[in-house]
Amino acid sequence: MTTKPSFFKRFFLLLWNTLNGTRKLILNLIFFSLLALIAVALMSDEPIIVEQDSALVLNLSGSIVDQKHFVDPIEAALSQGEQDNPKAEVLLADILYVIHNATQDERINTIVLDLSNLHSAGVSKMTAIGEALNAFKAEGKTVIAHGNYFSQNQYFLASYASKIYLNTQGMVSLDGLSRYRLYYKSALEKLKINTHVFRVGTFKSAVEPFIRDDMSEADKASSNSLLSDIWGSYSEIVAKNRGISPDELVLSPDNYLEKLDSNEGDSAKMALSMKWVDELVSAEGFRLAMIDAVGAGKDPQYFRQVGFNDYLSLVKPVAHFVEKDSVGIIVAKGNILNGHQQAGDIGGDSTSELLRKARFDDKIKALVLRVDSPGGSAFASEQIRQEVLAIQAAGKPVVISMGSLAASGGYWISASADYIYATPTTLTGSIGIFGMFATFEDALAQIGVNSDGVATSEWAGLSVARPLNSNVEAVIQRHIERGYHEFISLVATERNMTLEQVDSIAQGRVWTGKKALELGLIDELGDMELAVAKAAELAKMKNFDTKLIEQELTAEQLFIQQVMGVTAAYLPQSLQKTSLIETMLAKWSVVLEEFNAFDDPNGVYLYCDLCNY
Repeated sequence: MTTKPSFFKRFFLLLWNTLNGTRKLILNLIFFSLLALIAVALMSDEPIIVEQDSALVLNLSGSIVDQKHFVDPIEAALSQGEQDNPKAEVLLADILYVIHNATQDERINTIVLDLSNLHSAGVSKMTAIGEALNAFKAEGKTVIAHGNYFSQNQYFLASYASKIYLNTQGMVSLDGLSRYRLYYKSALEKLKINTHVFRVGTFKSAVEPFIRDDMSEADKASSNSLLSDIWGSYSEIVAKNRGISPDELVLSPDNYLEKLDSNEGDSAKMALSMKWVDELVSAEGFRLAMIDAVGAGKDPQYFRQVGFNDYLSLVKPVAHFVEKDSVGIIVAKGNILNGHQQAGDIGGDSTSELLRKARFDDKIKALVLRVDSPGGSAFASEQIRQEVLAIQAAGKPVVISMGSLAASGGYWISASADYIYATPTTLTGSIGIFGMFATFEDALAQIGVNSDGVATSEWAGLSVARPLNSNVEAVIQRHIERGYHEFISLVATERNMTLEQVDSIAQGRVWTGKKALELGLIDELGDMELAVAKAAELAKMKNFDTKLIEQELTAEQLFIQQVMGVTAAYLPQSLQKTSLIETMLAKWSVVLEEFNAFDDPNGVYLYCDLCNY
């Protein structure tokens, strides 16, 4: 018998060797290419130098946030330097730190606001940046804003500038605020899906899309009052900055058309005539104006400047080896979910761990909890509040600093603090509670699927494939009512109010920080800086540091991020672009994130839907 392998065996062996050899070749090419890129990057890495009379360019991209979402280190490194990445996030604390440093930096006399890639930011966060820019101008320095187009958010920040330049073909878009939603009641009925809703609170509107085809009158009244209050703050600040009347910001269609016609249909000229901007220039005209103002850089085609990220890398503080007594800072940002969550969301377990870390750190004498959340799980909210109580029991005062929103569950975790700060435009309150789930027995029956069987109790037979027993519905509603009573009782106890007083301002109603102060839901209007000072005062500290307590990357993740960060600038731009499919998926991820917000083990939620206007 011959020992020579069969034809098929030799064929597949050759095929495997070819594939395996190709695989090794590709892996080796990638590996050695990365090594070469690292070597090139290390050899060509020039130090960042801030020349005298440089302009600091605040080229902010993406969203301004209190805490960044967790991003895979490789993805984060590859996205570095992208000028228009809608998923990018910039820390408010970093922006404020950079502006405060530039205010004292004798080399910098000008800040240039490049807001073309700024996608979103709450009014409260932008107001904090604006106040820092005012302090910069108070030192005799100049703030310049330039854009081809200003959206409403971008223009709010631009209004703090000493001078606003607009492209000769540009425009300023000021529309006001609105809140429109999709309603699914009829669609669910056609699909034979039965929605079971349990709630307490006239204004708790999160469930309305599932039980109505239009907005309730209560929700309309609440939404209109809230949006009017927020827009009032926006228009007053912008009008004061620009020296115009608040009524001159959003025009009726008739007035807009009249103004447009009087400026030959030119939106840029109209913006100039309305005093929304100060000068119309081309890109080249702006370049020349800035060279006249601050001088040319090493490359004469650019004015003398340093970018936001480069300047931040220069001035960012180095960690102290010898720790002093500190005010701890924990950021609770995002939906309140159960279990362990990555940064950018609040986890019942993960946020509790950070609070315990602060409690057992002997150097931390007080804590500021920065809350920027619409709420979520009732169970996780109480889990976090219990840790706040434990910190206080350990003799460490807790101060709340509310960001853009601290509503429903966000207010629950704040209520027991020693002192509560909010900004005038913070959204808070939403003291109410609801539960909701759907059953599909009718939809399944429509396609010939039915559920039947036996159980030892009515509880054991609960299923999305079976009708909900009316007795069980009554029990669930009673639990929701009990939850609402606990919520208003908590607020009444912590805020020294009667149950009747709390109930009159509760019912799921959302308030701005300015109104919340009048109602007694907060103690004072103020920002993070005031909250830190208050925490130190309550802890009787005169000299102290601040210490941010957050989830940390592992050693492996840090190494990958550093290595990829070095090489990212040398990779082809095509590898750093977001594909069309990724862009579409990102839009769907917002919807998925909303569904993921409902994960309470008892199906009970403290969530402010109105906060997402």
